[in-house]
Amino acid sequence: MTYWLQELQQKRWEYCNNLDAAKRDSRTSPTPSDFSKGLVAKDNPDLSILSQNASAERARNILAVETSPTDLVGEQAASQPAPVQPSAINFSLKQWSTEIKNSMSSLRKGNNENRKSIFYTTEEWELLDPTPKDLEDSMALEEKRKHLAEGSKGLTSSAFPFDFGRIPHKTRRPLKDMIGSSKNRNSSDSSPTEWYSGNGNKLVSELQLKYQSQQEELEKLKKDLLSQKELVRLLQQTVRSSQYDKYFASRLCEGVPKDKLELLHQKDDQILGLNNQLEKLNLEKDSLQQEVKNLKCKVGELNERLGMLMETIQAKDEVIMKLSRQLSECEDNTASQSGAVNSSMVTCTNKELQELDRLKDNLQGYKTQNKFLNKEILELSALRRNAEAREREWQAKYTSLEAKLCQIESKYLILLQEMKTPVCSEEQSPAREVITQLLEDALKAETSEQPEQAFFKPHLVSEYDIYGFQTVPEDDDEEKLVAKSRALDLRSLSLSENREISTGVKWENYLASTMNREMMRCVELKNLIRSGIPHEHRSKIWKWCVNLHVKKFKDSTIPGYFQTLLHNALEKQNPASKQIELDLLRTLPNNKHYSSPTSEGIQKLRNVLLAFSWRNPDIGYCQGLNRLVAIALLYLEQEDAFWCLVTIVEVFMPRDYYTKTLLGSQVDQRVFKDLMSEKLPRLHAHFEQYKVDYTLITFNWFLVVFVDSVVSDILFKIWDSFLYEGPKVIFRFALALFKYKEEEILKLQDSMSIFKYLRYFTRTILDARKLTAIAFGDLNPFPLRQIRNRRTYHLEKVRLELTELEAIREDFLRERETCVEKRDLISDDEEDS
Repeated sequence: MTYWLQELQQKRWEYCNNLDAAKRDSRTSPTPSDFSKGLVAKDNPDLSILSQNASAERARNILAVETSPTDLVGEQAASQPAPVQPSAINFSLKQWSTEIKNSMSSLRKGNNENRKSIFYTTEEWELLDPTPKDLEDSMALEEKRKHLAEGSKGLTSSAFPFDFGRIPHKTRRPLKDMIGSSKNRNSSDSSPTEWYSGNGNKLVSELQLKYQSQQEELEKLKKDLLSQKELVRLLQQTVRSSQYDKYFASRLCEGVPKDKLELLHQKDDQILGLNNQLEKLNLEKDSLQQEVKNLKCKVGELNERLGMLMETIQAKDEVIMKLSRQLSECEDNTASQSGAVNSSMVTCTNKELQELDRLKDNLQGYKTQNKFLNKEILELSALRRNAEAREREWQAKYTSLEAKLCQIESKYLILLQEMKTPVCSEEQSPAREVITQLLEDALKAETSEQPEQAFFKPHLVSEYDIYGFQTVPEDDDEEKLVAKSRALDLRSLSLSENREISTGVKWENYLASTMNREMMRCVELKNLIRSGIPHEHRSKIWKWCVNLHVKKFKDSTIPGYFQTLLHNALEKQNPASKQIELDLLRTLPNNKHYSSPTSEGIQKLRNVLLAFSWRNPDIGYCQGLNRLVAIALLYLEQEDAFWCLVTIVEVFMPRDYYTKTLLGSQVDQRVFKDLMSEKLPRLHAHFEQYKVDYTLITFNWFLVVFVDSVVSDILFKIWDSFLYEGPKVIFRFALALFKYKEEEILKLQDSMSIFKYLRYFTRTILDARKLTAIAFGDLNPFPLRQIRNRRTYHLEKVRLELTELEAIREDFLRERETCVEKRDLISDDEEDS
């Protein structure tokens, strides 16, 4: 909620600041959006922004409530289902988490300490020796644990203290092991699945290892003994055989030489040595046998001691089991007595903690609200001061305007009185001075040299409109007066209209609906374009319309096609370049983007016309193309303006529309005459009666699509529909212009006044809504097939007439060559050449 309130607060602050900075320039004054294309996009409107209160901004930043929502907020949160609300109003998220913590702490008070006496395992129960404090805590909370112990009986995992009923008998260990392990467990937590360990276990393991090593050594000695026995047996046989040999040798060989006797003595010595070795081995054998007997005695003693230790452990286990059962019985008895007292104490403590958390949460909430309300008070004070400042400014402006209105009314009354009853001659009449002063005041340029007057004077008519066109010309005073009067009428019309807001909203909604998809031709889009494209979206829509019509041309060209054409036109000789240069500054001299050679639009205009002349050498350049490109460049970049010209010349208009003969333009004037006789028969008959050729006026309308013929607001609305629907729009608006002023034209009763009126009457039409309603409503039906059929019909007639004119011209030239009297006649074209 705080996040949403801050967002609303920020939006209100931005809106009020924008309201202070708003400048009502014209009814289509550009919004502070970012235009991406065209010359108009680079114009930044001068906004008279009031200076913001710096101290208020600093205070707003200091008092800003720090909220960085981690969950969904804004539109994402709005799209989510509504959360389930708690029953209590003040039960916030913080209190919710506190309640969960308190509930968990009430189930396991003491946290880690309690875990020393209660275990949750998935295999077997295990004993962990509790401290006296643990025993007291477990007794105090036995009431809360009782239902857990009862619910877990008979299950694989349970929570009951000091119960060994689930431990198999064969896995029980001596009490000495548990005593040794419990000493280490008092200083640090042990694993809940650790079994008995102690000195007895270590001693038994050492004895078993020693016994195994001695058994291996005994086996080795036995093998050595067997080998020695075999060796002794062999030696005994050798001794016996040697004694036998000696006996026979002494008897049979008494006469043997000394060397043989010496050899016999050596053999005897060897026999004696072997006998001595045999005796030593026998002694070693006896000692080893004695050692083996001693080891067997020791192993027997150790086995007896091990059996005694196992019996002692088993007895002590039984004692511990008995004591554990007695302890559990005592706990059951005492729990019934002290459970109620302890539970009430725990409940009271939990309630106090909950109340404390609730108060802390409320305190934090009040602090946040206080901060937010302080910021709100500060913002409202700043907004009130801004509103008061605006009110003072408006009051000053109103007072200034009222004073000026009184002065003007006084002067006009004097003027009217003088006109009604002149009292002096014309030379001495004060009316001349009054009129001169009024004209000077009306045509006085609005400058910033007098800031105190400029502050109070409303900015009704600026020097240039949003398209860059001059609103008041500089040369002719009479034309200045008419132009300023027209600009004031436009301003008054825009102030009295409120439809532009709804049109802008419709465009915003449509563009938002096409954000994730391409725009397509549809009835909704056509109606929106007919009502006028907003200034900030015109660049985008024009580019889309042009691409829609020239897609087939673009697909068949290479990348960088425009730059290639421009490079060729600049590098190579171009017959149209001379005429293009002559017409650049004559294109739109009343537009600031084309008013001087250094204007940004001049170079872009030159580039587009040169590139097109190189693309279409049949046309090259025709006067009128420069104005089409100049209008396109106001909202499009160079390449897009080039394709816009291709759309008009090669897609919309018939062939030979912009060639030297202007054949297509002449045909359209005859088609327009037919439509005039059909749609506006009274006006057509009026022109025929006084022999007024109005096609001399309308010819330029068709050739340059009303450029310099209507006011700029109407011109761009015509171009909006023209780029979307095609050339039929030109016929519609041409007829609508005549229908708009039909009654005024019918009142004129001579050809000169009619023709003079036709030259400027389009500049007096200011109501674009009414003109659009006539063009697209009153003139229906308006089928394009009818225009095409009439074009085909008149095309043949115009071609036949041009052929006849060419034949007459050739006959005249031939006759002039043959006739001596006519040889001196020279036509204007020949004289110029």
